[in-house]
Amino acid sequence: MSSANPTISTDSVTQSLRGIRADFPILDQQIHGHQLIYFDNAASSQRPKQVIEAISNYYQHDHANVHRGIHELSNRATMAYEGARERSAAFIHARSASEIIFTRGTTESINLVAACLRDSGLEPGDRILITQMEHHSNMVPWQLIAQRTGATLDYLKVNPSDGTLDLGQLDQQLCKGVKLFSCTHISNSLGTINPVKELCARARSVGALSLIDGAQSAGHLPIDVQDMGCDFYAFSGHKICGPTGIGVLFGRQEVLEQLPPYHGGGEMIDEVDFDGATFKQAPHRFEAGTPNMAGAIGLARAMDYLDALGREQIFEHDQALANYFLQEIARFPGVRVFGPSENRGGLVSFLLDGLHVHDLVTLADQKGLALRGGHHCTQPLMKEWGITGTARASFYFYNQKEEVDRSLEILEHLLKRFGN
Repeated sequence: MSSANPTISTDSVTQSLRGIRADFPILDQQIHGHQLIYFDNAASSQRPKQVIEAISNYYQHDHANVHRGIHELSNRATMAYEGARERSAAFIHARSASEIIFTRGTTESINLVAACLRDSGLEPGDRILITQMEHHSNMVPWQLIAQRTGATLDYLKVNPSDGTLDLGQLDQQLCKGVKLFSCTHISNSLGTINPVKELCARARSVGALSLIDGAQSAGHLPIDVQDMGCDFYAFSGHKICGPTGIGVLFGRQEVLEQLPPYHGGGEMIDEVDFDGATFKQAPHRFEAGTPNMAGAIGLARAMDYLDALGREQIFEHDQALANYFLQEIARFPGVRVFGPSENRGGLVSFLLDGLHVHDLVTLADQKGLALRGGHHCTQPLMKEWGITGTARASFYFYNQKEEVDRSLEILEHLLKRFGN
């Protein structure tokens, strides 16, 4: 359980972001007669009108299938789609756009890596290491692959006292023949920020590949995959103000060149005859079929939007709101807060005494407050800690301190009326 931070000031980091709320028309509405307070950003962020307009403009003026046509609309669509690949490479500081694979999101990206490793020779005796805090999308694929190949799946433990990884056990586990180490950058249920650069280096020292789940970090922190030293990094568009159904998988070029295709079909081939096929180089080898052109274009516009604000400033803002919320809710009688007390991402998971999380978030919704309640797709960790779930408030740059104050009033009212 976390302790409260010292006095937190949010004014200096939020003032310059106030004007951007006008870019998000969805936030200007009443829910059950109350002004909407959207604190479910870890599940999905909202989209600015600039992203919506970019997608609309594409469909109104430039839509055609990419790579396959020589007419003007196909040329425009291809240029925009491949331009989005270049933009994505710059967004995470990849060496080349050829290291960027477009997927449907983080989940598909991780499944792609898992399937390719399965088909490239993962076998009994090999080991996969992940952590106990992983989202189901970075756990279930590895469980399936382990079952299908005979490989062993191991888990790095989480310290229940503060929600950090038990790094004292890492080297011992890595030395057991680990072929791949995968972990989240920022925990979606705890807010823990993992030292991914160190983790990737320690995995690399034993010859293991590394995959980082960046779903909660790509839109909140400046990302440099070269400095991080990871072999794979995955994130989703809908968590960084982009469209749903689009995501990015970064793969280090030298690693991608060794992996077989994930899906078969059009677009990913060099030549096909009745006896077989030859395949394109990465990244197109992994993008069979007509891609999500509009999604990629909207994603690139979202990246432009975030970088115009500055992800350093976004992170400072998100962290300040989370720390302020944590400081104030810690004053509530019987509250239980999960995750680190310091250096956390922009979210807080908590329980209020006497209120089931589903009742809590349902009652909060009646006051216009959108929280998330449940196991947050980290069910094994919740079971390990003897709970069924938590309530979670997660913040983004369009949220304001006044909304935090109002949310705390709502939660205090619910605790007094319905809690123990």
